[in-house]
Amino acid sequence: MTPATWRTGRAAIAAALAFQMAATATAPAARAQPGPGPWRSLIESNGMPAWKAYRADTIPSGWTVQAGVLSKSRPVGDIVSREEFGDFELELEWRIGKGGNSGIFYRGTEEYSHVYWSAPEYQLLDDANAADGKLRLTSAASNFALDSSPPGHLRPIGEWNRTRIVVRGAHVEHWLNGAKLVEYELWTPAWKAKVAASKFNAFPNFGLAKRGRLAIQGDHEGELAFRNIRIREWK
Repeated sequence: MTPATWRTGRAAIAAALAFQMAATATAPAARAQPGPGPWRSLIESNGMPAWKAYRADTIPSGWTVQAGVLSKSRPVGDIVSREEFGDFELELEWRIGKGGNSGIFYRGTEEYSHVYWSAPEYQLLDDANAADGKLRLTSAASNFALDSSPPGHLRPIGEWNRTRIVVRGAHVEHWLNGAKLVEYELWTPAWKAKVAASKFNAFPNFGLAKRGRLAIQGDHEGELAFRNIRIREWK
């Protein structure tokens, strides 16, 4: 290689490196991939500041918290989260009395008289003794009145059950004691058909909110308790 050729080669390499650096500097930054944030507790050892009454700022009489366990022993008002959530994973443990009936609602609004008029529901139930247990469509872990849950995963009365609810965009999963029992997509033609054929057809905005409050139903008879309530949001 002659000195002239060597100098020409070095100049070409330098020019190529300079062009690459300039392109990198002007290229748009890559978007961060969506992922879960940290877990946050929604219950304290002796308080529930993350919750309030539906359409009110107080806590309905009858809900108590002791040693991190939220409970009630009679019909009480529903409670909702003070914060609204869009995409999230919710985990908790629950224990229900004989014949007990309750539910966890997600992406609920306060536009109607009742939260269940706007929000889908993860059913909490004593399947063996509650009237709703006669149908899988309204049994424990079902998407109440819209998607059935299979039997065989509920623990006996007096034992704690573990629930996980995943809501990401239109995708929803209901888990019970480590098993995924219900999975569905919001806002699809199939989902709209199920809503139209149900009692929720009377409420035009049922299930349409992309962000909303969590809620726990309290207006049925019987004992009900929760612990280890935590959530993490997806960004």
